[in-house]
Amino acid sequence: MNNNSFLPSNFAIINWSTLEPFFIQLEAMPLNFEDEMKLFLKCKTELEMTIDEDQAWRYIRFNVNTRDEEAKKAFEYFIDEVEPKVESWFNRIDRKLAESNAIKIFEQHHTIPARLLKKNIEIFREENLQIFAELQKEEQEFGAIISEIVITINEKQYTLQQAAEQLQDNDRTFRELVYRKIFEKRVEKSEVLNELLSNLLRKRYKIAINAGYKNFRDYQHFNLGRFDYTVDDIQSFHNAIANEVNPIVDDIMQARKDALGLDKLKPWDLQVDVEGKKPLRPFTSIEILKQKAVECFMAVNPDFADIFSGLDKENLLDLDSRFGKAPGGFNYPLHKSNRSFIFMNATGSMNDFETLMHEGGHAFHAYYYNHWPLIDYMNTPSEIAELASMSMELISMEHWDVVLPDSTELKRAKRKQLEGSIIVLSWIAAVDKFQHWLYKNPEHSHHERNLAWTNIYKGFSSHTIDWEGAEEAFVFAWQRQLHIFEMPFYYIEYAFAQLGAIAIWKNYRQNPKETLDKYIKMMKLGYSKPLPELYKEAGIEFTFTSEYVAELMRFVRKELKGL
Repeated sequence: MNNNSFLPSNFAIINWSTLEPFFIQLEAMPLNFEDEMKLFLKCKTELEMTIDEDQAWRYIRFNVNTRDEEAKKAFEYFIDEVEPKVESWFNRIDRKLAESNAIKIFEQHHTIPARLLKKNIEIFREENLQIFAELQKEEQEFGAIISEIVITINEKQYTLQQAAEQLQDNDRTFRELVYRKIFEKRVEKSEVLNELLSNLLRKRYKIAINAGYKNFRDYQHFNLGRFDYTVDDIQSFHNAIANEVNPIVDDIMQARKDALGLDKLKPWDLQVDVEGKKPLRPFTSIEILKQKAVECFMAVNPDFADIFSGLDKENLLDLDSRFGKAPGGFNYPLHKSNRSFIFMNATGSMNDFETLMHEGGHAFHAYYYNHWPLIDYMNTPSEIAELASMSMELISMEHWDVVLPDSTELKRAKRKQLEGSIIVLSWIAAVDKFQHWLYKNPEHSHHERNLAWTNIYKGFSSHTIDWEGAEEAFVFAWQRQLHIFEMPFYYIEYAFAQLGAIAIWKNYRQNPKETLDKYIKMMKLGYSKPLPELYKEAGIEFTFTSEYVAELMRFVRKELKGL
């Protein structure tokens, strides 16, 4: 160990043998007094951050090009050969701290990390490590399958994301053609994806049983560290969305149907502009997208623009859509470097700009909380991580004139964003409720699964939409959601955060400076306080009762009328 670092400055993870000596050193360190504890925690965090960043890059490189066999091998090698040993050793290190004379000092100085330490020890099972390794590889199969889908329209080939953009076309016959081509390709993969999920369900069920839980739903609730609300609270939240949000979604869809002058509103009519205007395409290249993002972040806060520009200069942005690239978008924090990597699939739409605002919010959050001494403070739960990103979407909306100088186009974009913020709540509730069913009924057939989804989705999908002739698209709609495959139960947090973001935006409209100051303060806090306190620091409540949902929906309704 040199003067300040536990690991050599040129350290790289080649294999397990390069890591093991540092775990052995950690285990041998004394833990009786506060100074010893501080040194131990400093070294442990440095090791954790190094391992996390190495794994991050392996994941990023594989997602950037799912056809890269070397990247795939590197990722899978880590998952198979390194991570199980890492997890086993960190459990030993955690137990060392928990059983040491310094534990009371640790609990006194680090309340949230102490809570997480206790949870990690309680839920750990050695026999689950191999299952986790198998799961991580299988979960990546979803992205690999989706990334290879090719949609041919008028003899031109499109990725799934690029084809979906064509659903904004004003020619209804063309939209229907595109929609059918997309869902035909999805139906072709439906049984493969059903089988993939069945394999994942079996492994997840075994993990839960090994850990002493009756089902994976209850296990994952605890595993995700949901200390501040219960499973019953989530189910009540499903009902609140059904009662308070669904009626607004129906109104939005009815207004769309009327504006388009249709006898029947079909699923291919949901993205087109109701006034027959061309789709908003605010940028024609990735360079322009990045330039406009910097201008918008600058209008919100110059520090945001500086952080984002720094990522661009260091080639930490991969934004375009292409074949062989995994679907979706993410911001991956690189804690050791105090950087982030932003990944997305841009095709030129306004939605891409909104997505970049969202991922930018994650990147700013990661930048601001990086000052904490332990990685536990940086591993923010999704309820607060998504609050940072979704709030950035709505706050930035007040400055979208930099990308849409035409006031009519600006209103269109704002209206679509707000409508989307409402519509997504019903979709999230449907997906989450479906996952509750999946894991409470582990011995179900593919037919029973599709039937369960159909019944659940009927309770959250607008009745104004006519699915006749596209029934299969309805039945397999759940397969669009990668979280079901890759991150089970990590999704309801988006709904919590969306409501929180609406509340922050409401405050921003009234007092921009004060709201932004609180927002940044919340981001700097990382995970140093329980969720209700973090939300309070942001100037809002962590509550999801029907009354609270109704209050926020009234505000959004009023804003929509003004557009």
